[in-house]
Amino acid sequence: MKVSRGARLLILGVLLVVVDQVIKYLVKTNMSLGEQIPVIGNWFRLCFVENEGMAFGMKFGGSVGKFLLSLFRIVLFCLLCWWISSLDRKNKAPAGVLVGLTMITAGALGNIIDCLFYGLVWDYAPFMFGKVVDMFYFPLIHNSAGEVIFFSPVFNFADSCVTVGAFYLLLFQWKFFVKEEK
Repeated sequence: MKVSRGARLLILGVLLVVVDQVIKYLVKTNMSLGEQIPVIGNWFRLCFVENEGMAFGMKFGGSVGKFLLSLFRIVLFCLLCWWISSLDRKNKAPAGVLVGLTMITAGALGNIIDCLFYGLVWDYAPFMFGKVVDMFYFPLIHNSAGEVIFFSPVFNFADSCVTVGAFYLLLFQWKFFVKEEK
């Protein structure tokens, strides 16, 4: 039995979201907020933080901003799902483009789940006001005082899916997005 390209993309997306949520659950239930566990010396650590806003801990306009950000994420996720489905149905995109878009969409969904439900599940915030669980920390370059001067953000698997998917599209699939001049 041959599995359709759309089904393979759905399986990939679901797998990425499940991996993200399992990692977040394990961090949330086995680490204390702010706790760090060295994985590879000081170069790579697991560091449990909760991100209240956007990427890299940036905040966006208090409660109204948080609500609008959650709503924006949901709309963007729905648009990405529609676009991927449309491209697949019309067979208008190479598989690589669809994989890159699926990675971005799965990463977005992983963080949407946190925002929508984690406040309810962990009993600290209403629907759409949860915090995103972050844990990967790569403080690559330190100054002489030991302070991190390069790459201090803490991020999660979903963020990695978005980033890797976007870079993959930019580096290897850019021709799809450039219209040919006549």
